[in-house]
Amino acid sequence: MLEFEQLRLRLTANQDEIRSLKDAIAYDRLKREIDELETKASMPGFWDDLESSQKTVQKTGKLKNIVESYDNLCSNYEDLLVLIEMGDEEEDLSLVEEIEGSIEELEKNLAAQKLETLLTGEYDKNNAILTFHAGAGGTEAMDWVSMLVRMYTRWAESHGFKLQMLDFLDGDEAGLKSATLSVEGENAYGYLKSESGVHRLVRVSPFDASGRRHTSFASLEVMPEISDDNDIEIREDEIKMDVFRSSGAGGQHINKTSSAVRLTHIPTGIVVACQNERSQFQNREKAMKMLKSKLLEIKEREHLEKIDDIKGIQKEIAWGSQIRSYVFMPYTLAKDHRTGFESGNINAVMDGDLDGFINAYLNASTNGELK
Repeated sequence: MLEFEQLRLRLTANQDEIRSLKDAIAYDRLKREIDELETKASMPGFWDDLESSQKTVQKTGKLKNIVESYDNLCSNYEDLLVLIEMGDEEEDLSLVEEIEGSIEELEKNLAAQKLETLLTGEYDKNNAILTFHAGAGGTEAMDWVSMLVRMYTRWAESHGFKLQMLDFLDGDEAGLKSATLSVEGENAYGYLKSESGVHRLVRVSPFDASGRRHTSFASLEVMPEISDDNDIEIREDEIKMDVFRSSGAGGQHINKTSSAVRLTHIPTGIVVACQNERSQFQNREKAMKMLKSKLLEIKEREHLEKIDDIKGIQKEIAWGSQIRSYVFMPYTLAKDHRTGFESGNINAVMDGDLDGFINAYLNASTNGELK
């Protein structure tokens, strides 16, 4: 039947990409590495070094997830082929809608697995730290920061990432002057690194009684969270620590004590803060991670040999040109100026539909096509 022939053609059109994916993830090598790690885990004395053994178990689990995801993709492909053949033989048109939905799901899964093969950076698998700052535009810019925080929160939640608000500073009348979010999960930094830069908003301001159109700016800095075993060293005499009361909701305990921590890195002037945790010690520990992440990000961006080469805060705050514009008036459009990718559904974008922008950036970055 024609309907099933069309479904067969759509499904088999993915066959070459599925085969290419096997090579891209180095499937056979992963299988061998898993076998080697499991052999190592079964040897006597494996658990004597708890830290080392936990890392081995975690690595084994990650590799197994990649292999199992690919195996499931292939299994679903074969199952759909059989279902199409069965439906064609029995001329059962009631299966068409179900098969169409399953093929669409398989194509999305294939695209997601292909995208993960582009995440080859040293820190791509790490958690991400997002820091927002209001730019030109006053109250309007502060409201824009709160809108961006909501947008990335929606994106992260839809992808199963865990979020934590580490620090924030309320706007004078509305919105936020600044905010720092932690996004925790596999490949969080790899996906979100593309979002670092200046974001531009054009809309009729709800804070302007005359109903005029306003342009506002906010910056987003994205850093990988650095593990404790990283070789970045910060001397105690290079840090100034201030404590203050948390400004946000968190129960009576968090507001009654000066548990929030602000760290200033004296050689560079870089400032980080954390007020999310209940104790001063926990906030300081989190703030130190943020500081190490920021120093490492600057070192990598400036191509410096060592952390000591970072001179002054001017290297840390570089607004540069906008990476993306969000236009609400006189038309609706979100456009990335580096890749040319755009979406006319501005409401979906503000609700976290950012995959198209992220995918376009990763593909263009891999192919050397960034503007």
